[in-house]
Amino acid sequence: MRELKDIQPLQDFDWSSIGKKKSVYTEKERETLTQSYEDTFSQLAEQQVVEGTIVAKNNREVVINIGFKSDGIIPLSEIRYNPNLKVGDKIEVFVESQEDADGQLILSHKKALILKSWDRVNEAFEKQEIINGYVKSRTKGGLIVDVYGIEAFLPGSQIDVKPIRDYDIYVDKIMEFKIVKINHDFKNVVVSHKALIEDEIEAQKAEIISHLEKGQVLEGIVKNITSYGVFIDLGGVDGLIHITDLSWGRINHPEEVVELDQKINVVILDFDESKKRIALGLKQLTPHPWDALSADLKVGDKVKSKVVVLADYGAFVEVVPGVEGLIHVTEMSWSQHLRTAHDFLKIGDEVEAIVLTLDREERKMSLGIKQLIPDPWGEIASKYPIGSKHEATVRNFTNFGIFVELEEGVDGLIHISDLSWSKKIKHPAEFTKVGEKIPVVVLEVDSESRRLSLGHKQLEENPWDVFETIFTLNSIHKGTILNMSEKGGATVALPYGVEAFCPKSQLAKEDKTAANVDEQLDFKIIEFSRENKKIVASHSKTWQQEEEKEDKKSTSEEKAIRKLNDNLERTTLGDIDALANLKEEMTKNEQDNP
Repeated sequence: MRELKDIQPLQDFDWSSIGKKKSVYTEKERETLTQSYEDTFSQLAEQQVVEGTIVAKNNREVVINIGFKSDGIIPLSEIRYNPNLKVGDKIEVFVESQEDADGQLILSHKKALILKSWDRVNEAFEKQEIINGYVKSRTKGGLIVDVYGIEAFLPGSQIDVKPIRDYDIYVDKIMEFKIVKINHDFKNVVVSHKALIEDEIEAQKAEIISHLEKGQVLEGIVKNITSYGVFIDLGGVDGLIHITDLSWGRINHPEEVVELDQKINVVILDFDESKKRIALGLKQLTPHPWDALSADLKVGDKVKSKVVVLADYGAFVEVVPGVEGLIHVTEMSWSQHLRTAHDFLKIGDEVEAIVLTLDREERKMSLGIKQLIPDPWGEIASKYPIGSKHEATVRNFTNFGIFVELEEGVDGLIHISDLSWSKKIKHPAEFTKVGEKIPVVVLEVDSESRRLSLGHKQLEENPWDVFETIFTLNSIHKGTILNMSEKGGATVALPYGVEAFCPKSQLAKEDKTAANVDEQLDFKIIEFSRENKKIVASHSKTWQQEEEKEDKKSTSEEKAIRKLNDNLERTTLGDIDALANLKEEMTKNEQDNP
């Protein structure tokens, strides 16, 4: 130990190297080698986009070599939009940092895309290029698509040409798109997959339509059924069979004839190359039913039919599928009063009818139902002789009378003047109501014109024969004022239900007061007309009668006195002698001729 105390440390010993591996390079050599190492790599600046090479790839990460001293790593999700990228492919990356805390190079492919994405998006939009996009997620009304690192919106209506119910089946898929709209203010991009399908379809349509001909028969598949027709897939192009071209007979819905996915033959009726529309027909592949109609069918034959269409004026019936005829409402009943076809038939009714007209060239037929029963007017004269009494049903009113029905098909008219003997009726509605029963008597029969004149008042004796003996001229009766006329005068109710007219000038009362409605007064008959059923009465003359008598009496006395005085003044002696002689002569003649 003593020897050790004498040992002296080396003056040039590097105490800092204790515990470290001894370097074979001096400090100067080390700096030279470091500089030489760094010169082998490209100069790298942060916050810029550079091109790199994929050197490794796994399920989570992608290793990128950008020619730096170390490789960078990006998440696999950043290149998911292009699953075809492989080791050795070149991609652009954004240098976020040359070294992190761990000395790792930090890269981002997503940010590199974003920096250049808008240029690419605008270029693709202008050139209408087809681009790839990754469907990230579902959102309200559509899907979110990653396009060059930008989130674009794919509306549900732009996914496919057919309606899509489940959007989730497209999530995590790579699809082709077209950019259809860009909003630079809000940084919004709208893409469409449907546009690609439509372009392809349009090209197919144009190709197919260019080879189409009218009358050509093709095989197609029922693609869609609507209420108005059927869409047929002709192998890349759709055509429409209108419901009227499905069957010669009437149908309520195309499902009665075809079903989905059914293969059928169709004939081309028309097509429009500019609008890419094709009109197809199915019924045209079979003969027209009118051509196959039995040649034995003729006017007067009885046929069975089915009501297919109803209108107010008549019913269209199907005699055989595709052959229809019209039963006019006038041919449904012998009745002459107005009615609609709905009163007799309903859709689906099976009826028998007589063929009235038949035009095979025009393909028209008219039929009748009423002809199945005898015409009631054929025996009208014997069944309803003049003077016979019957009960009828009120059908409708006119200003001049009432139309009534005696039986089905037999109508008659009661003139307003034949309703009542005594009551003046202004409108038939005052007398009866529609639907009521009314007794009638036949006044006139016109079989050729199918007219019956009926009466109601004739069921009773004419009371005017009796009234003529009661309401004699100058006779006085109690009467009640019913109403006052605007033109002047009043209607007065006399005994026995008779009404009379009193002129305004004849309403004056003795006490000078005005006569009022419902007031009972004496009335004097001043006019009676049996033919016109008219009575005119006067109240004034009832109280003026006594005054007239007194006036007449005094007037006659004055006239007698005046006449006597005149005679006395005019009489002479000669006149007296002549009168005496005349008297004697007259007396003698009486004695000679007893």
